[in-house]
Amino acid sequence: MTRLPSPARPLKIGTRGSPLALAQAHETRDRLAAAFDLPSEAFEIAVIKTTGDNAQLIAQDRPLKELGGKGLFTKEIEEAMLAGGIDIAVHSMKDMPVQQPAGLVLDCYLPREDVRDAFVSPAHASIHDLPRGAVVGTSSLRRRAQLLNRRPDLQIVEFRGNVQTRLTKLRNGVAEATFLAMAGLNRLGAADVPRIPIDTADLLPAVAQGAIGIERRADDTGTAALLEAIHDGATGQRLTAERAFLAALDGSCETPIAGLAELDGGTIRLRGEILRTDGSEALADAVSGAVEDGAEIGTDMAGALLARAGEGFFDWR
Repeated sequence: MTRLPSPARPLKIGTRGSPLALAQAHETRDRLAAAFDLPSEAFEIAVIKTTGDNAQLIAQDRPLKELGGKGLFTKEIEEAMLAGGIDIAVHSMKDMPVQQPAGLVLDCYLPREDVRDAFVSPAHASIHDLPRGAVVGTSSLRRRAQLLNRRPDLQIVEFRGNVQTRLTKLRNGVAEATFLAMAGLNRLGAADVPRIPIDTADLLPAVAQGAIGIERRADDTGTAALLEAIHDGATGQRLTAERAFLAALDGSCETPIAGLAELDGGTIRLRGEILRTDGSEALADAVSGAVEDGAEIGTDMAGALLARAGEGFFDWR
């Protein structure tokens, strides 16, 4: 029988300290507490500062790819878990590398939030309404490439920091617009942010956007049993296809890649897009098939797009 956590022996949940990361950790705690009728005191949220957090503080004007990529925001958390300092880690799946360190596994996902990007501007209603030559702020290479592909006249500036930092930059005139994930805004309850959701047909989101993943030690069968109670199978099926697509493309923060899987009964439809870093070319595809073939669909789509792209497609321009 699985030992349930208690105030005397709480389950330790590792997370970054940003408002969004904490909101996701609290959601995980609350779902576990509800599933097993436990008090919140049966869980302990441990905030762990990562290399990426420190790098952002001193280099907010530099792209993430120059700071070291996605692993910067998980390394210390995963080390703490391997050392036994925490039991599980809560992550934004769009920020997760496709491979986990030896001894760790990611097989629990919470129900997915809104996958769309949000157009955020105090003065304009959409990308198309931006005046020619407008300055747009984003730290996402994927969004940068997509914007330049659709509006090559725009000027793109680096835009790092939390939601409030970015809104302050907008008010100060650093840029006329920026983009945030609808999922993050919803989880933060940020109803005051002036945002317009962008249809995925117009701007395909990042792979795994809107999904929360919970990582654990591979040999921790007790925790695995607890997490089964809150795992959302549909989200897992969608991410299997999307992350297989990303893995086959060797996706990182240095490559502009978008992907979204959607379910319709026993069928999964995967859309994918890859872009040159300067937005000068975009290649897209869409494939449907049986849900159980999601990983194969993702891998095959990546191969087909890479064949069309040719050598040097992702080279920095």
